[in-house]
Amino acid sequence: MNIDYELLQYYVYKKVIKKKDADVILADCERLKIPLREYLLTKEYITEAGELDVLSEYYNIPAIELEMLEIDKSLFDQFSFEYMKANKFIPVSIDKKGVLLVAIGRMLDVATMTSIAVRFACQLDFVLTPPTQIDRYIDSIAAVITTSAALNDLNAEKDEKLFSGRTEQTISFREDDVINNPAVRLVDSIVKEAIPYRASDIHIEPFEKKVRVRYRIDGDLQERAEFPIESYAAICARIKILSGMNIAERRVPQDGRINMIVGGKEYDFRVSSLPTVYGEKFVIRILDKTSFHFNREDLGFTPDENAIIDKMLMRPHGIILLTGPTGCGKSTTLYSFLKEVNSTDVNIVTVEDPVEYTMQGVNQTQVNPKADMTFARALRSILRQDPDIIMIGEIRDEETAEIAVRAAITGHLVFSTLHTNDAPGAITRLEDMGVQDYLVADALVGVIAQRLVKRLCPACKKRGKTNAKEMEVLGINEPVSIFRPQGCQFCNNTGYKGRIAIHEIMFMNEHMKNEVTKNKNLESLREIAQKNGMVTLWSSCQSLVIKGITSIQELISMNAE
Repeated sequence: MNIDYELLQYYVYKKVIKKKDADVILADCERLKIPLREYLLTKEYITEAGELDVLSEYYNIPAIELEMLEIDKSLFDQFSFEYMKANKFIPVSIDKKGVLLVAIGRMLDVATMTSIAVRFACQLDFVLTPPTQIDRYIDSIAAVITTSAALNDLNAEKDEKLFSGRTEQTISFREDDVINNPAVRLVDSIVKEAIPYRASDIHIEPFEKKVRVRYRIDGDLQERAEFPIESYAAICARIKILSGMNIAERRVPQDGRINMIVGGKEYDFRVSSLPTVYGEKFVIRILDKTSFHFNREDLGFTPDENAIIDKMLMRPHGIILLTGPTGCGKSTTLYSFLKEVNSTDVNIVTVEDPVEYTMQGVNQTQVNPKADMTFARALRSILRQDPDIIMIGEIRDEETAEIAVRAAITGHLVFSTLHTNDAPGAITRLEDMGVQDYLVADALVGVIAQRLVKRLCPACKKRGKTNAKEMEVLGINEPVSIFRPQGCQFCNNTGYKGRIAIHEIMFMNEHMKNEVTKNKNLESLREIAQKNGMVTLWSSCQSLVIKGITSIQELISMNAE
């Protein structure tokens, strides 16, 4: 009896998998020649978190998130990163009794356990942790080492030039020459290092005497590295070669893109250059092309919010709007909605700028201003493609707004985004764009305003009672326990790790539709929406503070807006 069969029976026993599906799953695994775990995750029978709980019971080994462990990095010297990644283990720490704690992402074979025990000459103890967390942690350590080595080579090169009197740098723009340059290796390592750091953007900024690199992590820019300005010509050359930009052009902004496989996953890097006083500044947006697996629960929607969204998505026609500032996850939420409504009996067409994630079964179009392919022009063409559902990346002008609203009225379900501070603001914004109030009332199904707030780091957040000022902010009379950020190695001493979305959902029932045509005052519309059941962004954030998910500082920043 093989281990896959025994484990599958345990999943059946734990009611994770139905008994009638077990034989089909095993047959598929044999036919496709893939491990049981990979099959179950791909087919979404299990999640990584759910798998961890079951395996912990099955093997009688404690399960824990890797970020909760204090890892002694000096133990990494004993094995190569490739060996640890391939076998999914990390040596964590050695206790006073000389027992080595090892975090494992899967059960180790005898040979691997023996090699660890022999190398450290001690007894082993194990904890289970998600395999992807092991990969991400090892990648982050390896990337830091690679970047540090490239920086050292770069500084050594600068010292050599100063010592020899060669202050002028000659750059050959042949790719082979560029790749061998220390500055170029630095660029490559900085781009790859951003992935395990969970960065959304990389900023490479030239100044008078130095070049600064910053990552945007959880919405905040964090400085990563500095290097001498003398090497910046090679850095620019490398970025432009990778992204397909014109190397010789330095006077005007340029856009490009890089496709790169990092850690076995394909990423899309959108590159933008901007001429500044000291040279071209680059911003690189990072998109994971192949792993859009978000659902509403992952995106922070509560059961009450999901009940309202279910009503909205069941409408056969109308327009559903996502609002919020740039970078708040509007497009991600729209993609999750498209994923839900996508089926073989509907024709879904999108027009985006740019296409961030590709979705099977969805016809996705990208705007191209140089070819006069604007949102409005693309939208007119889409309406001749017999669509059932249309997704417009953003409503930017009067023409696009008018076509989108008329498409919603004439029997299409339309998804789009707007830049407004809250949900009721979408109504006045559409009217400011020239759409008549009666058309807005007729077309609009609902508006979801969204923000991202930072999650407290689970490894270091600290519980404490609210003081008088915090009670005033929360609007409460009695002290309650909340969590505050501290800072540790796992959150880069920020006190936060990751972000979660908060929402304000305005559902357009008959009462709200009537008010749109009667009332032109934004404050009045906001009050009516709240009486109609809309929970504000502030209230959503307040509930996360009480639950210990985010901090009161994040709530105060909501008030600052």
